[in-house]
Amino acid sequence: MEAATPQQSKLRSVIQVTSGNFLEMFDFFLYGVYSDYIAKAFFPNANQFASLMATFLSFAAGFAMRPIGALVLGPYIDRVGRRKGLIVTLAIMACGTMLIAFVPGYATIGLAAPLLVVLGRLLQGFSAGVELGGVSVYLSEMATPGHKGFYVAWQSASQQVAVILAALIGFTINKLMAPADLADWGWRIPFFIGCMIVPLLFALRRSLQETEAFKTRAHHPGFGEIVRTLAANWPLVVGGVGMVVMTTVSFYLITVYTPHFGKDVLQLSESNSLLVTIAVGASNLFWLPISGAVSDRVGRRPILFGATVLALVTVYPTLSWLVSEPSFAKMLAVELWLSLLYAWYNGAMVVALTEFIPASVRTSGFSLAYSLATTLGGSSLAISTWLIRETGDKAAPGYWMSFAALCGLVATLAIYARRPEGEAEPAAA
Repeated sequence: MEAATPQQSKLRSVIQVTSGNFLEMFDFFLYGVYSDYIAKAFFPNANQFASLMATFLSFAAGFAMRPIGALVLGPYIDRVGRRKGLIVTLAIMACGTMLIAFVPGYATIGLAAPLLVVLGRLLQGFSAGVELGGVSVYLSEMATPGHKGFYVAWQSASQQVAVILAALIGFTINKLMAPADLADWGWRIPFFIGCMIVPLLFALRRSLQETEAFKTRAHHPGFGEIVRTLAANWPLVVGGVGMVVMTTVSFYLITVYTPHFGKDVLQLSESNSLLVTIAVGASNLFWLPISGAVSDRVGRRPILFGATVLALVTVYPTLSWLVSEPSFAKMLAVELWLSLLYAWYNGAMVVALTEFIPASVRTSGFSLAYSLATTLGGSSLAISTWLIRETGDKAAPGYWMSFAALCGLVATLAIYARRPEGEAEPAAA
């Protein structure tokens, strides 16, 4: 049997390391797609708005656990290695996925049902607090010189594969099942599928090799040293939070929130809303690696600046145009435009974050900044629902994404003023 070429070895490593990332987003997206059914099954309430908000708040609860996961698991990965840490995060994520898939409804076990669902979300959030950081750092450390942006972009690209697959499954089930059966038990099928692929993902992660950058590093800091280093670099962590807010808010609005927005806010069919979501996932998958590769050529800063400015001036007007006379074609056009903004920003942002954080605490620092930001991004479903209700403006989610874009712009300007782009990568890395 012929030995794998360097290119084949790199491709295999990318697939292995992003496999757990796939599971995380697959399950997170399903929770948003089936939010109406989950609300009725686990959070029944005579007030539909209260029931839906309880569902979205339980979704957000997972994000509240992310900073804790980053602080606990981040130093563990920086200490013991990328490979071992990523196997642990996948195991915790799988436990949360299986819990949500198999918990009986409120009608069967009463208050235990919503409590167990929230526990599943907390486990997922705890794992996800370091999953993205661990994957992004691994990809940055295995990348060939001059192609770091392209390689790191596959962290986010793997999430788009999960979005596309989950939306396709949802679309198929929606077409094949009667509405009553779908509401009763059919919505669980995609979660069962997620559980079935867990063994394959474990097999992929177990054969993952440690990065050379980690193996050749002479010193691996302990927990106390990691905390002190993070504290000394707190401006970088805060700047990272601001940069990530833009990417998390926009991502959850254009993927997880889209099916609910199309069906319940715009009154379009559920099938059409899922088709738009599939198109968004495909668009993200196409643009993310391109953005990462372009950022390798022209730098991260021009892309980050351009995407945030465009978001500030176009997001609310395009959503206002959509809600004025909703249609499938208009929703598709608007969501693809928002997808373009998200993908170009995120393709440059994630790799920039790996470059600003000192190498010795790279996973911890990245994960802490990312997880703190996702407590806001993950709340986008609840915040958007509340904004629409309070303002009476169906385009109100545009205010939220515009605020996120402003955070990204200010953070980009501040962080590059502190450290010019040519000096972004620490010499010790």
